[in-house]
Amino acid sequence: IPLLPLKPLLTSGFVSPTARYARTVTTATSISAASMKELAEKVLTNPKFPPQWPYSPSDFQRSDESDDGIFYDQPRLVYHIDDSAVSALTQYYTDAFNEGEDVLDICSSWVSHFPKEWKGGNVVGLGMNEYELSQNEQLSSFVVKDLNKDPTFPFGDEEFDKVTCVVSVDYLNQPEKIFKEIARVLRPGGECIISMSNRCFPTKAFRIWLQTNDLEHIFIVGSFFHYAGQFDAATCEDISPNPGRSDPLFIVKAAKKSG
Repeated sequence: IPLLPLKPLLTSGFVSPTARYARTVTTATSISAASMKELAEKVLTNPKFPPQWPYSPSDFQRSDESDDGIFYDQPRLVYHIDDSAVSALTQYYTDAFNEGEDVLDICSSWVSHFPKEWKGGNVVGLGMNEYELSQNEQLSSFVVKDLNKDPTFPFGDEEFDKVTCVVSVDYLNQPEKIFKEIARVLRPGGECIISMSNRCFPTKAFRIWLQTNDLEHIFIVGSFFHYAGQFDAATCEDISPNPGRSDPLFIVKAAKKSG
């Protein structure tokens, strides 16, 4: 099944004012890369999140609700973003990672896109396909687990300095629980780095993701951090390497509160 570029299909019931504006702006073909970057990086500046979790269970339904273990049973030793976006992500990690840090890569596979020269501490992959994980040379160890069946991470409290998730947050159908688990396993001040593009397996991406655009995705993931209640304010960086000529790439990240 190929990964397809996303296009907005419907208007979500939960859309930020910034995202409504962005939906209008991004329909114009004349928008510049600089303008897109500015819009993306402003989405989480003073966002107006509702007081309570605003999503309904139907927002996280998928068109294919069959067992994810069947879908991911066949190894896919391919990149899910293009080479330019991969290079941009690896360069981002080069600047974000410190030597010796303990890192958990969720929704992990045969490659984590970490810098080759980086020397981590305990680097753990948590994913769906055992063979893919076994081919990831950057991992110290891995765990095979379906987080859509059980969103509890099989790790103790405050075990990691970083948690990463590469272009896969849209497949996690219990994000409120997942982001609380991310906070639980992070050390105080530790950071979660979510990278996102506009490609996905559409039958396995949750409904609200398919109904919204890139800038709304930033707002949605920022809200996941917010409602977890244990993170500092999330921020976004647009690190798209060649806007209009390669896959877009956005980083939404937040640090676990220190106190």
